Amino acid sequence: MPGISARGLSHEGRKQLAVNLTRVLALYRSILDAYIIEFFTDNLWDTLPCSWQEALDGLKPPQLATMLYGLEGPCAGELKALMWPLTLLALKSTACALAFTRTPGFQTPSEFLENPSQSSRLTAPFRKHVRPKKQHEIRRLGELVKKLSDFTGCTQVVDVGSGQGHLSRFMALGLGLMVKSIEGDQRLVERAQRLDQELLQALEKEEKRNPQVVQTSPRHSPHHVVRWVDPTALCEELLLPLENPCQGRARLLLTGLHACGDLSVALLRHFSCCPEVVALASVGCCYMKLSDPGGYPLSQWVAGLPGYELPYRLREGACHALEEYAERLQKAGPGLRTHCYRAALETVIRRARPELRRPGVQGIPRVHELKIEEYVQQGLQRVGLDPQLPLNLAALQAHLAQENRVVAFFSLALLLAPLVETLILLDRLLYLQEQGFHAELLPIFSPQLSPRNLVLVATKMPLGQALSVLETEDS
Repeated sequence: MPGISARGLSHEGRKQLAVNLTRVLALYRSILDAYIIEFFTDNLWDTLPCSWQEALDGLKPPQLATMLYGLEGPCAGELKALMWPLTLLALKSTACALAFTRTPGFQTPSEFLENPSQSSRLTAPFRKHVRPKKQHEIRRLGELVKKLSDFTGCTQVVDVGSGQGHLSRFMALGLGLMVKSIEGDQRLVERAQRLDQELLQALEKEEKRNPQVVQTSPRHSPHHVVRWVDPTALCEELLLPLENPCQGRARLLLTGLHACGDLSVALLRHFSCCPEVVALASVGCCYMKLSDPGGYPLSQWVAGLPGYELPYRLREGACHALEEYAERLQKAGPGLRTHCYRAALETVIRRARPELRRPGVQGIPRVHELKIEEYVQQGLQRVGLDPQLPLNLAALQAHLAQENRVVAFFSLALLLAPLVETLILLDRLLYLQEQGFHAELLPIFSPQLSPRNLVLVATKMPLGQALSVLETEDS
C-alpha cells in the first residue's frame, strides 16, 4: 500500500495531516465504529450508500483485493473497466494518501530466500528458539539501535518490556552493546537468563571450532531486571546505569520491540522528562490497551482538534494486519467465512439472550471445515448457552449467502484502519516536537512479516543525515 512519509513533512505539515485525519475519520466513523460480528444484527450492509452496495455486491475476494488494496490479480484487467462511484474511489484514494507508508526501504527480506524459517543474516546461535518473524525484528531493530547509539554517544541501552530477551541478547552478545533488560514477568526473565547462558555456551563452542574468529572485546550478557514500569510515573530502575561512565553522566537509549499499550507511552515520557535519556527507538502495538485518557492524545495539538477521540473499537481495528488480510483475499480461502459464521452466531445469541452482546467466543478449531449450524452449536456452548437450541436453518443459510458482503464490509473497515494508527503515531511525533525534541517515524520491518512495523526514533539533537543511515539495510 502506498502512503505518506513522516520524513517528508515539516512540523506544520504534520499538524495539517492531523487535521485531515480527524476530519476523514469522522466522515467514515460509521464504518470504523461497526463490529463485524454485528453485520446481521445491526444490518450493517444497509448503512453503506446504495451506490457502494451496488458496486461491491457480488465482488469476489480476489476482486476486492484488486479494487480496494491495489493488488494485481488475474481479474485486474476486467475490473479496470468497472465504474465505481466517485465517493468510494475517494475513500480508497484518501486511505492511501493520508496513512504513513509501511513500505520499508528494502525489498521483501532476502534473508529468508534460502530457508523460510532461518534468517541468513543471523548466525545459528542467535536463531535458536527464535521464530522467523522475531529473527527479522530483532536483527532490524537491533542494527538500528546500534547505529542510533553510535550517533548519540550512548553508554547503555535499556530494553523495556524485553520478554524472553531475544532483542537484548542480540544487541548485547551480537552487537556489543551494554544492555539492561526490564520485564515485569518473573518467569520470562528466568527463561531469558537461561537462554543467555545457552547462547554464551554456543558462541564459545563456535569460537573453538573456528579459531580464526577472534573475539576482540569481552562479552557482556544483558542485565535482567524484574520490574513493572508504571506508565504514570518515572521508574528509577530504568534510569540506573550498569556502570559508572568514564566521563560525566550516563547516556541512555530506550527501546521497546512492540511495547504494548501504555508501555510505549511510558518510554516517551521517560525520554522527555529525564536528561540522561538521550535517544529512543520504540515500536508500539496493542493500541486498544492505551489508557483513555492518558495514553492518547499526548500532544496539545491533537487534543485541541474536533473529533480527535479514538474509542476502543477504532484503536482495536488499527491493530489488524492489512497486508496479511489482503493476501487472504487474493487466495480466497475458506477461512474468510469466519466473520460471516460469527455474525450469524450473534443473531442466534441475541434471540436466546438479548442482553448478551458480543460475547467472546474461544477459538473454534478448523472453522472452514464446519457447516454453519455446526459452528453455531459449538459457539453456543462456548458462551454458556444450550448448544441444542432449535436453529432456523433457512435463516442461517440466508446469512451464509451474504458471505461476500461480510467480507466486503470488513475490507472497507480494514482499508481505513491504518489512518487510525497514523493519527496515534502522529500524535506521538507532535508531542515530542512540542517539547523541542527531534522525532521521526520509519518503516523498519517487512509488513508481511510484522504488521506493526513503524519505529519512532527520537533524539535531543538534530538527526540530520543520520536518518539515511538508520534506514539503510546493512549489507
